Amino acid sequence: MTPNLRAKFSLYEIDYLAWIETTVNQLEQQNLAQVDWENLIEELKDMGRSERRRLRSNLVVVLLHLLKWQYQPTMRSRSWRSSITEHRRRIREALEDSPSLQPYLHASLSQCYADAIRLASDETGLSISAFAAECPYSISQTLDMDFLPE
Repeated sequence: MTPNLRAKFSLYEIDYLAWIETTVNQLEQQNLAQVDWENLIEELKDMGRSERRRLRSNLVVVLLHLLKWQYQPTMRSRSWRSSITEHRRRIREALEDSPSLQPYLHASLSQCYADAIRLASDETGLSISAFAAECPYSISQTLDMDFLPE
């Protein structure tokens, strides 16, 4: 990249890793006047969004496999059980690292359940109407390592 072209772009746009290292160094040195605050703030916001997306994704997978476990008992497999266990573990770790996600988990249950029903319908061939309209599992059941619907 030529010097003229480089001048038109910030370090954030040119080399993300170098921007991170520079920003960390500036913060450690308390050189606050040189910090790229606009991009730093945006990155921090995005980190929060990513944490919430990851939590929702793991919750959908748990709910999906609980539905398949409940509605297709003859198809139960160790793979489903393993997936439930792994995604519960991921949720538990996320909540341990960020307890402030707990209310978000509760608030997301209905939407995650709706997403899980659609996926379960696609995977099982059952109609969406075959599944309970409201989530039949409490948050504590959903996260309980020993709970499986019968």
